[in-house]
Amino acid sequence: MSTYLTTEELSARIKYDARTIRNQLKDSVLLEGIHYVRPFGGRKILYIWERIEQDMFKAPAIDTLVMGLQ
Repeated sequence: MSTYLTTEELSARIKYDARTIRNQLKDSVLLEGIHYVRPFGGRKILYIWERIEQDMFKAPAIDTLVMGLQ
């Protein structure tokens, strides 16, 4: 069973601002179909906590990737 989080809930867990998640991490580090879904084909995004948590420890540091976007 997966734990689905809103952007704000994910923000509280990983200590990143919700705007950073939406503007810099989504679709570069956090990928649709892997790290998040759009239920019922809508606009709302739900992040899959277990996938994100798993990848946080095997991927390069998020700060490193974000710095590369600037």
